[in-house]
Amino acid sequence: MRALIVGCGIAGTVTAMALQKVGIEATLFEAFEQGADGVGGFLTLATNGVAALKSVGIDARSLGGFDTPRMTLALSDGATLAMYALGGGSSVDAVAQTIKRADLYAGLRDEALRRGIRIEMGKRLVGAEERPDGVVVARFADGSSAEGDLLIGADGLRSQLRRLIDPQAPAGRYVPLLNVGGYARGVATGAQAGTMRMVFGKRCFFGFVPRPDGEVWWFANISQPQELDRDALAQITPEEWQDKVLSLVEGDRSPAAALVRATEGPIAGWATYDLPRVARWHRGRMLIVGDAAHATSPSSGQGASMAIEDAVVLARCLRDVPGIEAAFGTYECERRERVEAVVAQGRRNGSGKTPGPLGRIARDLMLRLVFRRLAREGGDPMAWITRHRVSLAPASTS
Repeated sequence: MRALIVGCGIAGTVTAMALQKVGIEATLFEAFEQGADGVGGFLTLATNGVAALKSVGIDARSLGGFDTPRMTLALSDGATLAMYALGGGSSVDAVAQTIKRADLYAGLRDEALRRGIRIEMGKRLVGAEERPDGVVVARFADGSSAEGDLLIGADGLRSQLRRLIDPQAPAGRYVPLLNVGGYARGVATGAQAGTMRMVFGKRCFFGFVPRPDGEVWWFANISQPQELDRDALAQITPEEWQDKVLSLVEGDRSPAAALVRATEGPIAGWATYDLPRVARWHRGRMLIVGDAAHATSPSSGQGASMAIEDAVVLARCLRDVPGIEAAFGTYECERRERVEAVVAQGRRNGSGKTPGPLGRIARDLMLRLVFRRLAREGGDPMAWITRHRVSLAPASTS
């Protein structure tokens, strides 16, 4: 069986490797002429994603990140709301990893190449069709084409294959937040290396995590009701981003202002999106995975992990369920409820990050009450997400 996969990001590369594990030959087609080396901020790969990577033979620790086993939540006055093991206490089999997005892309791409998976660059999908003999033909903007037994769209939020499968499919939905981030040195945060500290600030949400070598990685979520396109965001200078974040975090009892001032490298911002429910994930022998099917806002902390889970479940279904279309249907049944719940959770998480002055008072009061109750009950509100496990083992034992 031959699989054509459009998109050479996290979803695409892991899908290719998972398919190879079950005996399906895959070729990756990337729209851009070069990879995403050096591009983007950082992310934390949750324990469910780390464990799913392990099932396809990849140790997440080999990709260039660092262990992030703990998270604390705090208010702008410095009060700690809660401390959790990242992963719901499931670090016996997996430890969350914080890693630069570009390093994750590059590490997965290099591993795919090492395993003999072919990657073709500069191949932007423009059309696809399924012939009567069951062969799927993918057509690219440069006039070339490729044939295979199935076509998988791992082409992200702006997926072309999603539109080819269903011209009525929704586009990305703007979440009224901007993400800004950077890397600082020489600031004593009081946080242990590998502890992600999240602060519900007065005017923005701020997070940071010290790396073992002393560098501190940070991000801020800034309210932005009106959507800014890529060109508008590109016009904002690093100095303007720095001034903007400083104006929002000064006055909070946290190291946020000191971290922003100590950031010497580039500071950039990007808009946040998720994806409303996509009614059709597949048609015939064509299927979408990862952000192409269920993009979730960064507030869920699950975008990469969901894509990796998709890859593993899809490979298992194609191996174990007779017939490609039947396998696609089984895959969707296994994944849809979970990923849509994660998308919804991410949207709820984002909605409480940047309230107005009155909303902040109500939010902080509610947070204190909620986390006191959770502490009494010993609960972790994200455990249902991070404790989930998928593998290439038969579904009855996964």
